[in-house]
Amino acid sequence: MIDSQSSTSNAATSQADYAALLLRVSLGLLFLAHGGMKIFTFTIPGTVQYFESIGYPGSFAYLVILGEVGGGLALILGAWTRVIALALLPIMIGATLQHIGNGWMFAKTGGGWEFPAFWTVMLLVQALLGSGAYAVKVERLLGFGGARRTAQA
Repeated sequence: MIDSQSSTSNAATSQADYAALLLRVSLGLLFLAHGGMKIFTFTIPGTVQYFESIGYPGSFAYLVILGEVGGGLALILGAWTRVIALALLPIMIGATLQHIGNGWMFAKTGGGWEFPAFWTVMLLVQALLGSGAYAVKVERLLGFGGARRTAQA
């Protein structure tokens, strides 16, 4: 079920709900693009080799690809948005740490830490905002959590 209203209000969809939607879809598309780049441009074996060359275990490459593709799709759909945004934080913190030695600006050789740090903050903002408008409510699709509880007198 797609819910066009915020999960925190019964009121009509607000500008904040649309802002959360825009941020959610933008983040999701960026994650899909980066995951796709690791699969189709660098190839999975190439990504594994790169992770090993920078001192990370090769198995992290698989986790990052899964996180970027799966997390990107979940964000676009608005499924478990707060949880997904928080779950993607370790990927972006790792990327920020990897780029920190290259300086601030991402235009520097090897890419600076400006972009991954900003992306990390945007994930935190998304986690605070929630899904916003037009989000898939997985709980309702699975048959639980759909009815709002009312206070009993």
